[in-house]
Amino acid sequence: MRSLVGLFAVVAAASLYLYTLSLYLPAGPRRRALPAAPGTDSEHVESVKHQPSDPTEDEPSRLKFPSDLEELRDLAELLQFYKTEHTGYVLLLFCSAYLYKQSFAIPGSSFLNILAGAIFGPYQGLLLACVLTTVGSTMCFLLSQAFGKQYIVNLFPDKVSTLQRKVEDNQDCLFFFLLFLRFFPMTPNWFLNMSAPIVNIPITFFFCSVFIGLLPYNFICVQTGVMLSEVSSLDDLFSWERLLQLLAIACMALLPGALIRRFSQRCLKLDIQTQNGLVTDKKVK
Repeated sequence: MRSLVGLFAVVAAASLYLYTLSLYLPAGPRRRALPAAPGTDSEHVESVKHQPSDPTEDEPSRLKFPSDLEELRDLAELLQFYKTEHTGYVLLLFCSAYLYKQSFAIPGSSFLNILAGAIFGPYQGLLLACVLTTVGSTMCFLLSQAFGKQYIVNLFPDKVSTLQRKVEDNQDCLFFFLLFLRFFPMTPNWFLNMSAPIVNIPITFFFCSVFIGLLPYNFICVQTGVMLSEVSSLDDLFSWERLLQLLAIACMALLPGALIRRFSQRCLKLDIQTQNGLVTDKKVK
């Protein structure tokens, strides 16, 4: 009971911090007033100058986690607008929101990866996505270790025992087994994050496997965000430059997975035979 109270206290404190941070949204950058053209009525210029230069100055902006692509695009435009003069605040807000979702295993991190590409670009966005995914997953690992072991075992006894058996079978090459689970997830990432301390996975192996194993996924999401922020029509989407970018993304995503899969067939003990999309219990070496 004490562990449950402690977990609720951590969630409440983190939620209060994130809510407070979103309330102190700074004033958006103002556009410079255009000079009056010769012969323009001064009263008309004065009235235009006092009009709000952007919709965000007229009414308060509401920040919330995006649930679809339309909300994602609107949020990206809003944060890009604020980023021009408040880069530090936007970065702090994005990192806090990402760690909040990742630490408490809340679905929707793919939207934030796409948002990272749209706001921060392909290189900074990818670095942010990889670091925040790894740090957030490690925080979820530590929260589970401190508060949730008993509850996770009680809620998912079969899944935990299956993962425990596979970890024991692959102790000699545990790191590559963890990479395989990230590239070809036989169990959801959120469950792997929470159950890792229960099945005695070292935190160093866990940290490195998350950073490397989710790199292709983060790369795809960030590049998608970059393209969404740059594409304004279907002609832009089907240009040769975009098609080459999509080809590079596909190669980046498939190559590491193919290498890990080839290694796993030689060295790992895995249940890889599937029937109707379900994994069976047949072992191979």
